[in-house]
Amino acid sequence: MHLTVPSPVQSLADIHRIEATPLTQAIPWASTYALIRASAQVHAEQPALTFLHTGQPGGPYTTWTYRSLLQGIHQTANLLHQLGVGPQDAVAVLLPGGLAYHLALWGGEAAGIVQPLNPLLSDEKLLSLLQASQAKVLIAHGAEDDSQLRAKALRLQTQLPSLKTVLLVNPEGGLLQDGDSLPAGAQDFHALRALQEAEHLVSQRVFQREDIAAYFHTGGTTGAPKLARHSHGAQVFTAWANATMQGFRASDVTINGYPLFHVAGVLPGALCSLAVGMHVIIPTLSLFRSREVVQNYWRLADHHGCTLMSGVPTVLAALAGVPLNGANISRIRSVRTGAAPLPPELAQRFEQTFGLQINESLGMTETAGLSTVAPPGLSAPAGCVGWPLPHAQVRIAALNSEDQATGQVLPVGEKGMVLYRGPNLFSGYLDAAETARSFTPNGWLITGDVGFIDEQGRLHLSGRAKDLIIRGGHNIDPKVIEDALGAHPAVDLCAAVGAPDAYAGELPVAFATLKPGAQVSEAELLAFTAERVDEAPAKPKRITLLERMPVTNVGKIYKPELRTLATGAVVQGLIDQVLTPLQIPTSQWPQVHALGDAQVTVDARATPAAAWAAIKPLLNALPVKLVLHAP
Repeated sequence: MHLTVPSPVQSLADIHRIEATPLTQAIPWASTYALIRASAQVHAEQPALTFLHTGQPGGPYTTWTYRSLLQGIHQTANLLHQLGVGPQDAVAVLLPGGLAYHLALWGGEAAGIVQPLNPLLSDEKLLSLLQASQAKVLIAHGAEDDSQLRAKALRLQTQLPSLKTVLLVNPEGGLLQDGDSLPAGAQDFHALRALQEAEHLVSQRVFQREDIAAYFHTGGTTGAPKLARHSHGAQVFTAWANATMQGFRASDVTINGYPLFHVAGVLPGALCSLAVGMHVIIPTLSLFRSREVVQNYWRLADHHGCTLMSGVPTVLAALAGVPLNGANISRIRSVRTGAAPLPPELAQRFEQTFGLQINESLGMTETAGLSTVAPPGLSAPAGCVGWPLPHAQVRIAALNSEDQATGQVLPVGEKGMVLYRGPNLFSGYLDAAETARSFTPNGWLITGDVGFIDEQGRLHLSGRAKDLIIRGGHNIDPKVIEDALGAHPAVDLCAAVGAPDAYAGELPVAFATLKPGAQVSEAELLAFTAERVDEAPAKPKRITLLERMPVTNVGKIYKPELRTLATGAVVQGLIDQVLTPLQIPTSQWPQVHALGDAQVTVDARATPAAAWAAIKPLLNALPVKLVLHAP
């Protein structure tokens, strides 16, 4: 039996009809391997994956059918089995985008537990993650190029006694270059894979739904890495539920530009597509980080006949600025986003420019990438992330004075902490103490998001209780910035928050007070901090020096006031950007007032109407609510 799905869900009643079929009957596959194998048996000669070697439409590409993909998964799993990897052993992956990543993912899960790694992380953090998982094998980029991933992988091997083997991958798909001298413990992935049985699993492994399939590290730049455990059953459920909610078809074609170390790219993006027999386009090794891919996106979608598209809001914002240049996008019937708030202005611009409606989803690493979906065709405001998945539940809990969930369940329309329970809940972190903090006493996942449920049963997000800064779907722990900035000898107190940005959603900024008598410039502090923050997305864009740090009555730094200041500074910067070249008297400039709790008022009643007309769209594009007094 392979996965077939009905039309997209359009109401809560549709979900209830789906739930009438017992889950074990609807989802008979015990593992991701069984799900992909069932799809490959039905769609054997259909294209599964096409890798674009460049971002040019009509450029060189490599296509794997479902048959060849399954054969590669068998070979990879059998190679790992030969190397001593069992169901309890971790296989880490340090690769850019590409075809081999799918062999590492699904072959890794067929043999043991796959551990995708963010290539942008520092050696120190990667080492910590690998020590936590005790990975036996690392499948890594084998080319010596600007990515430096090969060198990074070989450095890690020397520091990890448990890491017995590094399998180096030629990104072109063939063998490593002749004369490539490999250190002890490093081997050629494709050369060894070619020697393996391609038609079945040599291990004859019998899978259980509860078997752990993967370790995903949460966030991209968080301080202490946390490894979330996914069961095979949880990942299969996400693929089934996503396809069922959205009405995916075997005839669909999509470009998956999400990185495959991220749960969105692996599960809603890849596994779900492969489960229904879809054709997935991989847009170069750099994916959506490739400027060429973004600039040619609409022509690529036309050339390959794409019917579905998906991207985080920052990607969609970039695509909104790319002209069609004659591309026919009439086959695209659904646009999906998630991972970060969707600015209402972007949703409106997309619909007006391209005639495409953006629908949102909510997912977390801890829910195997998905918890609610706004299906295609659903008319809903930005911030509506749709209905809970079939057989899953969402409830809203009241918050206490510390913004923590209480046991009080709130009625329709009232905002509180979003709690989740469903078949795709993760199996906990490797750290049991972290797991305990993530759940209520009666087993509901505390998502950290704040929202409400409307009368149709749909979830709307209005913020989050956590202090994480979300830059284009990339989670940034403010402590990373605070620790770096706080190490400067002149700094007394400091804090980092997210400043609103029309493109990225949020950008990291910081505030600091200085020790008595100390003197230092913003430029010096920025340089000092940037040197000590590993990942580029987390480097603060601005550091503001304050006379006094706002604190609560118990002495905690009060971040809502800092967010207000950050928002006010962004608004003032946009006003300056527009009005300075126009040489309008400053007495006629809009006045910006910060009112607290990130509420900012802009009084433009003395501003010429033409000047205000140039400023207003920029302010409306910000993903925050501003109070505007027009001329």
